[in-house]
Amino acid sequence: MSGRLHPESPPRAAPVTNLLLLDYDGVIVNDEPLHYTALRDVLAIERIPLERSAYYADYLGFDDRECLRLAFARAGRPLDAAALEHLAARKATWYAEDIRAGLPLVGGVREFVAQAAAAGARIGVVSGALRREIAAGLERAGIGDLVGTVVSAEDVKAGKPDPAGYRLAIARLAGDVTRGLRALAVEDSVPGLAAARAAGAGCVLLATSHAAERLAGGDAVWDSFVGHAPSDLAPLYREVDA
Repeated sequence: MSGRLHPESPPRAAPVTNLLLLDYDGVIVNDEPLHYTALRDVLAIERIPLERSAYYADYLGFDDRECLRLAFARAGRPLDAAALEHLAARKATWYAEDIRAGLPLVGGVREFVAQAAAAGARIGVVSGALRREIAAGLERAGIGDLVGTVVSAEDVKAGKPDPAGYRLAIARLAGDVTRGLRALAVEDSVPGLAAARAAGAGCVLLATSHAAERLAGGDAVWDSFVGHAPSDLAPLYREVDA
């Protein structure tokens, strides 16, 4: 028997599963101006004005119902459940009519998501938008078949900044994986950042709806996906529990 010593093999690295979680409005489609005009017009019928600056400063990132609750509260007006549902439905209808003229995409999103999926990331969408709205945008972007799960306004009781949507998406995408899970969200709003953080995920913010200086709390701030690759996200993922 030879007395030569053989170096021990280095331990194998534990497998890692990356979950890339995308907001919808302002991340996949650049449609916040359409949401603003639909909400403004619905509120105008109720004689509640909504300036563009106020929408972008205080409403962006909330789902339709939370936007309506906020507007009525600021106007000192009551809003019962039936009226809330009626106004939310009207807003959704007007938004759907507006996007027939075209639904602009965030720059580089199609290529970025395709590259991330090819690299093994599991893709999810977490949004306060309605499921049918998200479906239209994913079809327009040509990435519907790359998205493993969609968490929409219909799936959770509380929208962002509550982390329920992100936690649900993580659980769905994890499947039977219980170790080595890492998650990163791409958002465009402060409530979205808060939700991602509360779920334990890293977060890149896109300055599609806010000026970059308002988004300083993110791990990175990009203008869009143009000029970036999924490999840029590698150090920004954070470990999460399924």
